[in-house]
Amino acid sequence: MGFIFNNLLRRKSVSAISDAESHESGLHRVLTVRDLTFFGIAAIIGAGSFSSIGSACFSGGPAVIFLFVICAIACGFTAMCYADFATRVPASGSAYTYAYVSFGELAAWIIGWALLMEYSIGNIYVAFSWSGYFVNLLEGFGLHMPLWLTNNYSDSHQAFLDGAAGKLSNAWNAAPVVLGVKFIIDLPAIMINILVTWLVYVGTKESRNASNIMVIIKLAIILLVIIVGASYVDIDNWTPFMPNQFSGVMAGVSGVFFAYIGFDAVSTLAEESKNPQRDLPRGMIYSLIICTVVFIILALVLTGMVSYTALNVSDPLAEVFALKGIKWMLFIVSIAAVVAMTSVILVFQMGQPRIWMAMSRDGLLPKKFAEIHPKYKTPAFSTLITGLVVGIPIFFTTPKFVLDFTSIGTLFAFVLVCGGVLILPRNMEAREKGKFKMPYVSSKFIVPVVTVVGFILIGFYYPNSIYANDANDIYNYPMIIFYLVWILIAIFSFIKSYSLIPVLGLLSCCYLLTGMGWTNWMMFSVWLVIGLVVYLMYGYRKSKLNTA
Repeated sequence: MGFIFNNLLRRKSVSAISDAESHESGLHRVLTVRDLTFFGIAAIIGAGSFSSIGSACFSGGPAVIFLFVICAIACGFTAMCYADFATRVPASGSAYTYAYVSFGELAAWIIGWALLMEYSIGNIYVAFSWSGYFVNLLEGFGLHMPLWLTNNYSDSHQAFLDGAAGKLSNAWNAAPVVLGVKFIIDLPAIMINILVTWLVYVGTKESRNASNIMVIIKLAIILLVIIVGASYVDIDNWTPFMPNQFSGVMAGVSGVFFAYIGFDAVSTLAEESKNPQRDLPRGMIYSLIICTVVFIILALVLTGMVSYTALNVSDPLAEVFALKGIKWMLFIVSIAAVVAMTSVILVFQMGQPRIWMAMSRDGLLPKKFAEIHPKYKTPAFSTLITGLVVGIPIFFTTPKFVLDFTSIGTLFAFVLVCGGVLILPRNMEAREKGKFKMPYVSSKFIVPVVTVVGFILIGFYYPNSIYANDANDIYNYPMIIFYLVWILIAIFSFIKSYSLIPVLGLLSCCYLLTGMGWTNWMMFSVWLVIGLVVYLMYGYRKSKLNTA
């Protein structure tokens, strides 16, 4: 039993990963720091910034800008941990590879399995969102697609059963019957997945060029939105600045965080970067800073143009111009949304195959997943499988179902990356001069002091925070667990003198996990159990580190 347990925790050395990368890569090193920054912007400014920013403004009012800063700082701590790992382990695989070095094989597999949710399953949701904006854009040109070709089967069927009026039930009624079954598919969502899969398949350089063009277009359009919108700003709309107190600001945390999660996709491109140890950290941090500035200015413009109470809609950028009667901007916003979400799908569709490639190299997946196309120099088989994993569920799933799957896997990966940085430094040799190095500030006294002060303030201002509702009869178990984790981290920070930045990143991500509902945790647990079964049946035996 002890032998099996030790094998589950077997780790890869940095030198072994570097040697494997140098001998097995075969990928084109064509990406510069500008390209990586653009990929980060492409992944961050997407579905979240065109939809979730509205609900965040609604709950927090103009003060939602503080939430963007808070989430940016939390993600910034995590980005620095990613950057530190990227410097030390310049290989594909993102958090999967980093976990293999720090925590061992089982944790690496769990992260790889969780990232499948973030990249592939998250792209299903973005594809659905892309379809909605694309259909609106077509209608702006006077082109109309049949409703049964622009909606999903499950939602349409449910709307029909509920007797609800609207396009979903109309799609069900108008749909043709094929072999006794209503034929309803979201064709635009399927087509964008096929197009992006092909683009990623044929080459990194082609994907880079497309991504850079789309980033320039959407930044230019967002700049236009800001300039035009600023001329309609009424400063009276910024009063009250924080209408629902700070709790209202924090209520939008999940939506705002969703807008930031894409920056980690940059770390999967290590083996296609010309100088990954220098450029990957810069690309992640630059993209995070640029997008934070854009989000803050955009939030101020939106809440200045109309009252925050009017922004609880799925398309807030379009809504503010519709309320102001600026119809020509509606068309511009639709173009921006389509371009923005296309770039998100592209970056995530590039990330997942490279994680599978890394897992295959380690023996945890069949060798076919690491196969590099002789002409295009891309992980061809993994790219095609990713396209299928995204494309097939579009036929039978719903946007809400896949959205619940995404954020929890991302936060779980972030927690392990921040925690992994705390473990690695003692065993790492000195890094080359000029490479990224995370600033070291001892947490020995800072974190324990902040913990004591924090609990005093919580006890004074939020004494019922351990309860799930005001009746005080149901415990908020995620928050209780977070408090216990917080205390343990403070104790170990004092004993081990951990670096402050990864400790803050770890605490921030653990706190954000408390916002996940029980349904999210149950679905995530089932997903992990399935992954564990796959690992024990194949990966554990086939691993290159298996010494049995």
